[in-house]
This record gives sequence, structure tokens and C-alpha cells, in this order.
Amino acid sequence: MPPSTHIAVRDVSVSLGQHRVLSGVSFTAPTGKVTGIIGENGSGKSTLLRVMAGLFKPDAGHVESSGTVGLLYQEVPFSLQDTISQVVSDAIAPALHALDRMEVAAHSLKDNDVSSQKEYADALDEAERRDAWNVTSLAEEMLVGLGLQNLDRNCATEFLSGGERARLSLAWLLLRKPDVLLLDEPTNHLDARAVAYLIEVLQRWRGPVVMASHDRAFLDECARFLVDLDPVASRLGEDVIQTFSGTYSDYVLHRLDATERWHRQYREQQNTLRKARAAVRDSTKVGHPGAAPRTEVKMAKKFYADRAATVATRRLGNSRMRLERVEKEQIRKPPSELRFCGIPDPQDSPNTLSLRDVSVPGRLGPVSQTFGPGEKWLVTGVNGSGKSTLLQVLAGALKHEGVANIDPRHTGLLSQEPSISALLTRGKDTTAQEAFEDLSEVGASLTGFGLVPPRELHRPVRLLSVGTRRRLELALLVAAPPPILLLDEPTNHISLVLATELEDAVSTYAGTTIVATHDRWLIDRWPGKRLHLS
Repeated sequence: MPPSTHIAVRDVSVSLGQHRVLSGVSFTAPTGKVTGIIGENGSGKSTLLRVMAGLFKPDAGHVESSGTVGLLYQEVPFSLQDTISQVVSDAIAPALHALDRMEVAAHSLKDNDVSSQKEYADALDEAERRDAWNVTSLAEEMLVGLGLQNLDRNCATEFLSGGERARLSLAWLLLRKPDVLLLDEPTNHLDARAVAYLIEVLQRWRGPVVMASHDRAFLDECARFLVDLDPVASRLGEDVIQTFSGTYSDYVLHRLDATERWHRQYREQQNTLRKARAAVRDSTKVGHPGAAPRTEVKMAKKFYADRAATVATRRLGNSRMRLERVEKEQIRKPPSELRFCGIPDPQDSPNTLSLRDVSVPGRLGPVSQTFGPGEKWLVTGVNGSGKSTLLQVLAGALKHEGVANIDPRHTGLLSQEPSISALLTRGKDTTAQEAFEDLSEVGASLTGFGLVPPRELHRPVRLLSVGTRRRLELALLVAAPPPILLLDEPTNHISLVLATELEDAVSTYAGTTIVATHDRWLIDRWPGKRLHLS
């Protein structure tokens, strides 16, 4: 690895059509640490990685880097006609070539020949960087670590599943050993064992590692420098991209402390403003009612009146100056924390929800469970185990076998793929704001929940991304929560800070809540009851 290997982003901005994706992003990825890029879907994480890899030209700004740069993203780096064995051979070829180059350079070494000595030193450095002497055993270790060891090495990659191809792409890139490693959602398609192995690999990486991820548990274990692409609303009104040195847990605490400080400073300034405005009002009253002149002499009366007027004018000027100074430096009102509005009436829902041998052929095995009023339940299980199906049954949205005591009228479901038709309250061009106004029935402002970006408020619902439509549906549930909340992967498509706020809101909500998720961070910290589907 070159001694000065680095990668730095300098004031990068990118627009796609009329939409500004990145605005003035700047940071330097530290060597020997993992940098985590965080932000909700659509915040520009993948775009930024492509800019850093030189695959996308920004509208403004630039990227400085040295050495080779490797990027893991959606497209596989090999032909689908290649076998697994061929992909592995291609991945380790540069390391084996470095050994050959070093051997040739060794035979060409001559005393006092600077050129041959430099060639040998360069070849040795590259071989060491690529761990060339151990690369064959490392390839076997990596296939095991990423859960690919049982695949037929002669199988063409076109016959692999999407998850298997994604893991093979990751193995290929890691074996290639680029100086700068860029990863886009690397834990997608990895089980817990493979994630643990990847963390070990990244912690040993010698150069800069920059990864975009929504996996909070992975970020917390792995990243030690964070770039948050969700603009942080500053005290004085600007939106700024925040960088932070530390773990994700540290960053969450930092954001909470900063938000609490912001709220306190805002309250204090509002109190100061009230006093300053009152002082201006009081100072407009010239003289002092009830304070009679000290003498009845006509000249004395005029003297005291003039002096009182002068003092009052000076006091008014000072009060106005103080008010103008405070107003000029006025702190922006801090965003409200995500909280469910209102308290459900226990009389609106039955005492319990219950399932007895409930199943959906091909989608959900027999489930028998009782969910008490006000209880918090977490539903877990591998993909395909029926988590989403179970929530749809509880919402009364899916036919099933077995006996189910449910209450669809008092149940709200946040599904993974929200229905567009239910949101089109004013026809096909209904905007997000209009849908919220028509469906929430509480008079709350959509902007107050921080779930839908201002730029999306007046876009037609049909043009919104799936993630934004989900956030709109979540806002509707938050604004008028039903007695029974069913949340399917609720932390998908929202910023990590909002995900934390949502978890806190769920934990304090008085209604019955059933959450289905594969989010390890949420699973590890869930305080309520659990139902695992096998």
C-alpha cells in the first residue's frame, strides 16, 4: 500500500434532474479505520460511493485519492458465465502476479543498481500488501467465512441465487485487496456468522474503508468515523452535513445531548425575547406615572420633564438594540421528537388478540399465540418464515386457516409495500400533504413529524418512492395511533436517528404493539415479549 494512501471528498454536490442528492459534502476517510456513511434511503449514500470510485462525475467538487479504489455495489464484477472457481482465480490473480513479479525482480537484482533494487522493493511491497504468500488459503477461508464453502466450484454463477452472487462479489473484492475499499450495504444477504467474519476482515484492513449501511449493529461494531448525509438542522438555521469520530452508539448519545442542549437554549432565548419585547413596550411610556416633580417651580417642572424624556428615550433605544441583537441571532425552533399523538382508549379494542393454529398455506405455518392489551411484541424469523404474513392476518387483510380473534377496525398496519390507491384521496395527482390532511383527521402538520422531507410534501403520491410512501403511512399512524399497532420492518427507509426515536416512541406507547423485524439493533434492545417464527 502506498504510504500516502487516502481518499478525501471535497465539497461534492450532485443533482439528478431537479433533485439535489448531495450538497457540499466534505470529509477525509481516515486510514486504518472504517468510515460509515449513514442516512435514510434517497439521501445519496450509493451516489456518493460511485463518485468516490470515479464512476459518477459530480456537478461540483472533487475526490482526492491515491492507490487503487475498489467498490462493492449492485452489479457483479464478473461474467455470469464464469464458474465460482474462475471467479476466485481471477480475484487472487493480482496477488499471484505480485509473487511472479518479485521472483523476476529478485533474479534481476544487481549490486549498486538502483533501478533493479527499486523494482524488487516495489514488487515486495505489493506482495506484502496483497498477502500474496497466503492468498490461496485466504480464499478458502473467505468462502467459508461468507457461507459459500458448500457450493459446487464448477457451477456457473448465473445459477446462483441473488444472495449467493452478492456474497461471491464481496469475496472477490476483498481478495483483490484494493488500497481503498468502498462498500455499499455489505451486510445485505449475510447471516450473523458472515457479518462477524466481515467485521474481522475490515478491522484488519490496512487502508481506508468507506461503507454505506443502514445496519446499526454492524455500524456500531465496525465503524469508528461517521458521515451523516441526513442534514442536521443547526441552531441558526443552516442545514449541515455532520461528521463524527467514534462509534455509532457514541453518535446517538451525541445527537441526543446536542438536541437536548438545543431545546434548552431555544427555551432560554424565547424567555429572553419575551423580556426584551416587554422592555421595549415599557420604555415607550415617557416619564414615570405617580412620581411628582420635587418642586412646584415652573422651571423645575420643565427640567424634570426634559430629563425624564431623555432617560426614557435612551432606555427605549437600549431596549430596542437588545431586542434587535437577540432577534438577529435567533435560534431555529428545534424539531419535535417523534411521539405517538394521543392515548388509545382501552374500551376501543378487545382485551386480547388470539390465534389458534392459524396458518396461510405456503406462507405461514401454524401459529398459536395470545397478545394481551398494551403488550409489546417482537416477531422475528428468517426471510420467508411468515413475519409479514402474520401481521396481515392480525390486521384482517389476509384469509387464513385456524381461529383468529382479531379487531381490524381498531388496528393500524404499516406494511412493507404500502398501497398507493388508499392514499389517492383527491385523484391520481393527490400530493403527500393532501393525503395526510384528508386521512389524519387530527389537524396536525405533516412537517411536524420529520418523516417526509419538505421537498416531497407537494409531490403526487404516485411519484413518491416506496420509502417515502411508507414514511407517509407511518406519519398517519403517529398522528392518530389506533389501539393496536402492527409495524412491519418499521426502521426501513427512515434515518437512523429517526429509527431510534421511533423505537423510544413504541416503547412508551400505551396501545398494543406488534413489530416484525430483522433489525439486529432493535432485536438486541427489545424490552418486551418475543415470538420467533421458524
